[in-house]
Amino acid sequence: MKTDLQLPSMYDSLKENIGNEANYVPLTPMSFLSRTADVYPDHPSLIYGDQQYTWSQTEYRCQQMAHALKKLGLQAHETVSVLAFNTPETFEAHYYVAMAGGVLNTINTRLDEATISYILDFAETKVLIVDRELLAAAVPGIRALKEQGKSISIILIDDPLALTQPELPNDIEIHLYDELLSNTQITKQDYLKTQVDNELQPLAINFTSGTSGHPKGVVYHHRGSYLMALGTIAGWAVPKHPVYLYTVPLFHCNGWGHAWTMTAMAGTIICTRSIVPKQIFALMKQHRVTHFGGAPIVLNMLANSEDCPDKIADDRTIYCMTAGAPPPAAVLGKMENMGFEVMHVYGLTETYGHILQGTPQPDWVEADAATIAELKARQGVRFPMSESVQVVNPKTGVPVNSDGEEMGEIITRGNTVMTGYLKNPEESEEAFRDGWFWSGDLAVVNPDGYIQVKDRAKDIIISGGENISSVEIENALYKHEAVGDAAVVAMADEKWGETPCAFIELKKGFKANEAEIIEHCKEHIASFKKPSKVVFGDIPKTATGKIQKYELRHKAKKLTD
Repeated sequence: MKTDLQLPSMYDSLKENIGNEANYVPLTPMSFLSRTADVYPDHPSLIYGDQQYTWSQTEYRCQQMAHALKKLGLQAHETVSVLAFNTPETFEAHYYVAMAGGVLNTINTRLDEATISYILDFAETKVLIVDRELLAAAVPGIRALKEQGKSISIILIDDPLALTQPELPNDIEIHLYDELLSNTQITKQDYLKTQVDNELQPLAINFTSGTSGHPKGVVYHHRGSYLMALGTIAGWAVPKHPVYLYTVPLFHCNGWGHAWTMTAMAGTIICTRSIVPKQIFALMKQHRVTHFGGAPIVLNMLANSEDCPDKIADDRTIYCMTAGAPPPAAVLGKMENMGFEVMHVYGLTETYGHILQGTPQPDWVEADAATIAELKARQGVRFPMSESVQVVNPKTGVPVNSDGEEMGEIITRGNTVMTGYLKNPEESEEAFRDGWFWSGDLAVVNPDGYIQVKDRAKDIIISGGENISSVEIENALYKHEAVGDAAVVAMADEKWGETPCAFIELKKGFKANEAEIIEHCKEHIASFKKPSKVVFGDIPKTATGKIQKYELRHKAKKLTD
């Protein structure tokens, strides 16, 4: 490591030692696996159905697959895309791709064929690892690449727990994941190094949700992912040997970086292909789960499930991390009553996931349950690895007042901010201004210093000159006992310019009408903020549980056309 560090003359004799091989090693989360396999070789690492591995076995499988990728011709910094569920193979990809010198690109499993084709081409994918159930969605993109004369190797995960076993295409050469492993026998001396020459080299490409236009490729480096893992350990107080249920999609911010976090703490990871409340509760009980994560929609599913127990466990607390749209206080309260300790966090794909946490303060215990839930619903204060997070006036860059009223944009800087958008310098330049990353999220700062997101800039409703937060209305809607899911968008109005339009999914077995919902809102928020229209029915969501507001905006537009 070369440095131009300027020091007083008394340090002259040390200049040659600054950043030498003995005292400086580039950071990479790959080191967590080798350390844990050395220290806890026989501790359970991954459990999936009847499959169970130890940490030494997981390290060996990762080394096998890294060698297999190199035999397939993977070169340094080339992309390995993964289109698969939360199974051991996807977890292992978070290590063997980097071991082989490649860059990991996990793809959203619910994307359409056209978007998957775009990502495979744009990311210049050299190897695609794909679950058999998802192969059909990738075939058009694979064929398109081959028609362009571009080479791509296909590795198939043939999971016995898959619900279907589709026929394989005859025109595409396919390697079986398990066969590659069995055909790659290595010794300890053959292990590839788990170090990198430069910690800022690319580790992963994560594509944004792509709610409008093409998704953007967010590039992560080794240093950021390493520090995100350690920051999560400190901020979430993760103990040694946690039992972690992986319900966060591993394609979303690399599963919030928890693949690396849980490896560092020698945890046991419980894998699951899908989120079915009955199965989730069963896995929690069977494996004595201690930690899990999920978007608010997942918490909502669990809290409102017919299989929801009164108490999840009598002998332990289960720690839950949730992130996404601000979770309804009512859902947080119900989860807490079941025995979950919920920590709300905030972040973006561009920040490797969470940078703020609603960490509780000691004096909160004196508040009633409803107040605590409201406090925890806020995004909170910065994580240990977040250098700085501010809420500023987007025009002047001046921090807003800590009054819980003045709204501004969240900006951040630190080691867990993306390198930039892949092959998109214009968007990267727009995101990085004045030494900060600008999130596009609007928030206030409360008197206690806790940040509270109010909306995406594009989701603010401006009615009669008043700024109305869609999140505030949504929180009011969730307080109605019949509301399962809710989303609010702007609807054109001749008099006011815009007014709120609410979309609601009712809980199973419950009924409500528009007048009742609007009257309910008037009891919890200012009358001018109440929805002018309520639409009942299914609400479209992404694979990570985010409500697709752009689709709802189209529906709201049709209501006024």
